[in-house]
Amino acid sequence: MLVPHADIVEGPQPMEVSQVEPANTNENQQVDEPQSMKFTWTIENFSRLNTKKHYSDIFVVGGYKWRILIFPKGNNVDHLSMYLDVADSSALPYDTQHQFNARESDWGFTPFMPLSDLYDPSKGYIVNDTVVVEAEVVVRKILDYWSYDSKKETGFVGLKNQGATCYMNSLLQTLYHIPYFRKAVYHMPTTENDMPIGSIPLALQSLFYKLQYNDTSVATKELTKSFGWDTYDSFMQHDVQELNRVLCEKLEDKMKGTVVEGTIQKLFEGHHMNYIECINVDYKSTRKESFYDLQLDVKGCRDVYASFDKYVEVERLEGDNKYHAEEHGLQDAKKGVLFIEFPPVLQLQLKRFEYDFMRDTMVKINDRYEFPLQLDLDREDRKYLSPDADTSVRNLYTLHSVLVHSGGVHGGHYYAFIRPTLSDQWYKFDDERVTKEDMKRALEEQYGGEEELPQTNPGFNNTPFKFTKYSNAYMLVYIRESDKDKIICNVDEKDIAEHLKIRLKKEQEEEDDKRRYKAQAHLYTIIKVARDEDLLEQIGKDIYFDLVDHDKVRSFRIQKQTPFNDFKEELAKEFGIPVQYQRYWIWAKRQNHTYRPNRPLTPQEEAQPVGQLRDMSNKAHNAELKLFLEVGCGPDLRPIPPPDKTREDIMLFFKLYDPEKGELRYVGRLLVKLSGKPIEYIAKLNQMAGFAPDEEIELYEEIKFEPCVMCEHLDKRCSFRLSQIEDGDIICFQKSLPIASEEACQYPDVPSFLEYVHNRQVPLVGGDLLNILLVFLSIQGQRYILMMMLWKEWLTKLAWMIHPKSGSHLTTATLNNLSLNLLNTEE
Repeated sequence: MLVPHADIVEGPQPMEVSQVEPANTNENQQVDEPQSMKFTWTIENFSRLNTKKHYSDIFVVGGYKWRILIFPKGNNVDHLSMYLDVADSSALPYDTQHQFNARESDWGFTPFMPLSDLYDPSKGYIVNDTVVVEAEVVVRKILDYWSYDSKKETGFVGLKNQGATCYMNSLLQTLYHIPYFRKAVYHMPTTENDMPIGSIPLALQSLFYKLQYNDTSVATKELTKSFGWDTYDSFMQHDVQELNRVLCEKLEDKMKGTVVEGTIQKLFEGHHMNYIECINVDYKSTRKESFYDLQLDVKGCRDVYASFDKYVEVERLEGDNKYHAEEHGLQDAKKGVLFIEFPPVLQLQLKRFEYDFMRDTMVKINDRYEFPLQLDLDREDRKYLSPDADTSVRNLYTLHSVLVHSGGVHGGHYYAFIRPTLSDQWYKFDDERVTKEDMKRALEEQYGGEEELPQTNPGFNNTPFKFTKYSNAYMLVYIRESDKDKIICNVDEKDIAEHLKIRLKKEQEEEDDKRRYKAQAHLYTIIKVARDEDLLEQIGKDIYFDLVDHDKVRSFRIQKQTPFNDFKEELAKEFGIPVQYQRYWIWAKRQNHTYRPNRPLTPQEEAQPVGQLRDMSNKAHNAELKLFLEVGCGPDLRPIPPPDKTREDIMLFFKLYDPEKGELRYVGRLLVKLSGKPIEYIAKLNQMAGFAPDEEIELYEEIKFEPCVMCEHLDKRCSFRLSQIEDGDIICFQKSLPIASEEACQYPDVPSFLEYVHNRQVPLVGGDLLNILLVFLSIQGQRYILMMMLWKEWLTKLAWMIHPKSGSHLTTATLNNLSLNLLNTEE
């Protein structure tokens, strides 16, 4: 700004520059105060300056070199042009969104001031041919969202948003930063046998402990589950005031009979008196009521004091609205509310949301509404207080937190400004991120109302553009000055139950292990080894198609550089199988989406590191190497070396189906010749199944099961090569059934059984079917729930009618069609 004489006149506002700095490494070091400096530049012989540009001396603010740049005759305009310039612009990032960068190292006003005004002697800008320029520069650190560390920068951590829980996060942070409340929560009796998802006190203790000692943001899922909320509830915005009351009521109930009984009332409970007093007769009716928070009008009120004035405003009952005063009959009277006592922690709910009768809808009140840093409720001769109120209590309050809603009536975002120790330093708690803020951001910028955009060309008389501020305070928390030392108390580990510390430290250690495991994942390969034992365990129980669920087999985490032969030694110890008895097969996904052992590893491959072997075998590069361990079995069932395998040999897997029992199980594998025929192996298969050597059996090849089942009869007299059988194929077999037995069996052969398994769901009978349909339809509307209850008997019968042979085995398609038909039913 230009300075006429010794007085400063109106000019551009102090300029700010964003600066990227490395994150602090100190554990609890807070964000540095914005660095500022006022620079005064005296320009002598101003009228004799012949240069187009004129620079000031360099001055340093925030670690950067600055200077003022002016165009004495104007930068192609009839105005004095003035800019703030970064002298060492090469030190700035080249590509950045900040105000000052390498490509735009100066910023200011081209038409700063008309030259006619500058040279007008009456204006006083040039005195003795000297001009004085002042610039105030404020350098602020810019926050990088991805690398920002709330704990290191502020000493606090945030709360994770589950989807629409920012309103809850802002309330929880406010309650947490009332240390007396936090201490009381820690002292609530809980045991090591309690589970957080079933105990609100334990869930809140756990949450507060993590907020106090964690280095990263904290999840709230345990707490919301303790409320009885499911995932759907977490994605619905609830009412903050209701949540506050319900939470306090539940805690108050849990505190009964404990050392912290009455804490909620001591902190938050106040009392007011509703009265009706007759004017012409001596009659007065009063009723004392308690409150945990006060709802204050915003509409039509300039500030908090105006709302309190309105709260205690006296209403006249006269004319047709006279008061019936028992034995005195109808009387003129005055009606109102006066406060008997205010609580140590005063929670003010601002009525930002109201019903608009003209528009028949809810609206948000974005009017400007001011609130003071200090709130004096004893003002004007204690006009808010009842004559019966305790005069020894000084009701002077200081602002502790400001909860903000940003958005409209149908949704938005919530966050909180809190000063935990009531110092001058404010913090913004915005879900996971906590930042340091100044008082203006916490107070004035949350008043709401309209804001005027600064003019881009101050030299022109443009009409200022105004816009509504949709971010404004909706809840205020004040703490009484006389109680603040008691409420803002010290809370440390001695206040925390030992079982809670042990539990949470163990949880933290597990989280740290998971984090380290994840961070080191790129150094390791996961090897999953399937064996015959896994196939025996899973086929016919957990799975029916393919061979194994790899998530349920033994898994090993091996460093990528480990030679595979060393891994074999480890498995020899783990499974008790000597290395020379082990042969490993690579699994491969086929074009028909089945997953089968494809080929054995070669000696050259087994000499490679496991990481290299994984990359070779797995195109997806998902850190997993899946293997099948083939081990030979001797007559005494002890392991022996696998038989030699040539190109003419293929390994087949066999499943046995029992049509009478409707059961399928794994019976083993065989190495067969490609030129051989299935009939040559019938005796061996009968031995594996426990049948007589000459038992007639039927063979089927299990080909695929998605999107439909393909299981084809196998010609026993055709060679495996002609039947296109290869390594890893699955052959299912069963006894040959006479026609009479086929009719008696529900699923007489392998293909019909696999088709049934593919289409079936978990059996649903009677009430189970009804419950699932009820859950499905309850989302659509209540009328369908009522309809379902009326038609319970019909639905139960329908369930059995769909599959009379197999009970109520409903396919997905059948269930969906049934549900859609019911939804379309109007009567």
